[in-house]
Amino acid sequence: MKLTVLVDNNTIIDRYFYAEPGVSYLIECGDSRYLFDTGYSDIFLRNAMKMGINLLTLDAVVISHGHNDHTWGLGELVKLYAEAAAEGYKHTKPTVISHPDAFLDRNVAGVDVGAMLSVNQLEKAFPVKLSKAPLWLTPQLVFLGEVERSNSFETGNAIGKVLRNGDWEEDDILDDSALVYISEQGLVVITGCSHAGICNIIEYAKKVCKEERVYDVIGGFHLLNPSPNKLSNTVDYFKRCQPHAIHACHCTDLHSKISLAQAANIEEVGVGLVLEYK
Repeated sequence: MKLTVLVDNNTIIDRYFYAEPGVSYLIECGDSRYLFDTGYSDIFLRNAMKMGINLLTLDAVVISHGHNDHTWGLGELVKLYAEAAAEGYKHTKPTVISHPDAFLDRNVAGVDVGAMLSVNQLEKAFPVKLSKAPLWLTPQLVFLGEVERSNSFETGNAIGKVLRNGDWEEDDILDDSALVYISEQGLVVITGCSHAGICNIIEYAKKVCKEERVYDVIGGFHLLNPSPNKLSNTVDYFKRCQPHAIHACHCTDLHSKISLAQAANIEEVGVGLVLEYK
């Protein structure tokens, strides 16, 4: 499996790419190609072009959760494929995969933070598959669906409101999910923001994949000024987990990265990074 970072808050030093507060990864697994999130704007397309990557041959687009910094690039992807069809360029028809809640309306302090496109709008361009249950994309790659939340120190992650069945409710972001690749060395866990809790996600990945070894974790850990209790318990978890490496990025602050470095080998992440796993 090959993972290429198309969008992150940072770029790799001395590489001339664009960055923004968001996430987008290209994941190539055998002959299959998946886009994990689309960031906030069109820079995932511009960065891909700079890297010589063709995004017109995707098998699926996997959405980690429905916040704008992970979904607003979908509109740009729809345009790319519509223009390719109009001009007669070779292209696929990727399926959009997400939790059923990913495209609900969301609001934080009066600001719209949800996806720009509804499911009905997306279905005009791409097939859409919504699943709370784990969904195997290949024998080695799985979309986790709705993550079980069992760690008490990772509770209280509600952000703003979500419109569900006509009523605005506290948004616990139940749609927050992840991808997991089963490598020869153990699990590679790929996250968007980890609103479900990074430790919860890893534990659920172990359960779904029936594998205790964790090789790498890449993505946002949602450790932005975390409480001392949450941070210390997360660090303790990684001490027990003992992954080969972690690539904490996007919504993980410097203090949290320094703390995590006490427990695991933390590596730099930025647009242009390429990781490969057997």
